[in-house]
Amino acid sequence: MQGRQGRRPTTSPATTGEVLKLVREGLVATRTDIGRATGLSRTAVAARVDRLLADGLVTELQGGAVTGGRPAARLAFHAAGGTVLAASVGVSRSSLAVCDLAGSVLTTESLALEAAVGPERLMHAVGEVLARLLDESGSDPAAVRGIGLSIPGTVDSAAGCSVGVPALPGWEDVKLPPLLTERFGVPVRVDNDVNVMAIAEHHARPEVDDLLVVKVSTGIGAAIVSGGVLQRGAGGAAGEIGHTRVDGGPGVVCRCGNVDCLEAIASGSALIRDLSEAGRTVDSVAGVAELVKKGDAEAVRLVRVAGRRLGEVLAGAVNLLNPAVIAVGGDLVGAYEPLVAGVREVIYQRSMTASTQTLRIEPGALAGRSGVTGCAILVLDEVLSPAAVDAALATREVGAAAQVSSGAR
Repeated sequence: MQGRQGRRPTTSPATTGEVLKLVREGLVATRTDIGRATGLSRTAVAARVDRLLADGLVTELQGGAVTGGRPAARLAFHAAGGTVLAASVGVSRSSLAVCDLAGSVLTTESLALEAAVGPERLMHAVGEVLARLLDESGSDPAAVRGIGLSIPGTVDSAAGCSVGVPALPGWEDVKLPPLLTERFGVPVRVDNDVNVMAIAEHHARPEVDDLLVVKVSTGIGAAIVSGGVLQRGAGGAAGEIGHTRVDGGPGVVCRCGNVDCLEAIASGSALIRDLSEAGRTVDSVAGVAELVKKGDAEAVRLVRVAGRRLGEVLAGAVNLLNPAVIAVGGDLVGAYEPLVAGVREVIYQRSMTASTQTLRIEPGALAGRSGVTGCAILVLDEVLSPAAVDAALATREVGAAAQVSSGAR
């Protein structure tokens, strides 16, 4: 049925959560705008806006009048109206952060604890650091609205667990959200580490709808944004390029059981092994990058060879997906020049000209923060969705009513 002129047809009134979505996306700025966009009456608009103001999700400031009349109060999403916690778990270390409701990092810290210690011990340590970061940032623990968590390899995002990843022995089928909700009492969203990097990189490049994100660190992985949508694949295993076999390799057995996987011969771990065998003292991916920065000829050579091997696998991906941008992140980005020189050399040799004419290969846009930023955006998209906002407001109102009723007795 057609609504009043200037208002959208609607089958049911817009909810408070849907009004927040309009404000958050910058589609409305005043109560009048909301009425026009939703068809809600002034009274209904006022009720929804008042609920959002009370919950700290929007602010309302007096603005200048457009037509010389009374100044119109302008609404804006209130990024400081709460926080989310972010934990980007890696094989050898994790990045943790407290972020505002726009996904901006307020404070961050690295946790040097290997995933091999197991999920229970690592998640306990993650919780300890996040609680301390909350305290140090002056954030109210009661204002935490959710936690975004990423781990390497294939993830069952519905169950919130790892799916048989060689890099995470002892993690398979362990449900991770309860290990954090027990302490913080908020929703936890879990995804693959490179997927959350892709979420952050796409957020930083909203004009790029076709994006391939590659993480080169202890291991190697990729994530695909196609048509503006993150592609997880049928079983959540899209982007597992680290376990693609490379022709002509030296015969190295990968931890997955296959031979000459890309990860086994071109990852940060592989470079640490090869440089150690060449007589260099290096025990971390950051140490590999440092050798390159110092101009160590063998380190530069091996990193460029690793880039060529990565380029062999990415050339097929470029022909298949035709991305506009390949964003390279991970700890080995500290050795970016020789690494990407090798990648470019092979991609431009082996990929179709039509796929590479406008292709950009560049470092990640977020200077090492794409993991925690992506975790924040991941959980924000859930806890600030219209349905989640409506459910949370209803729960709070029921609780408040119960307190009033109890106090009146």
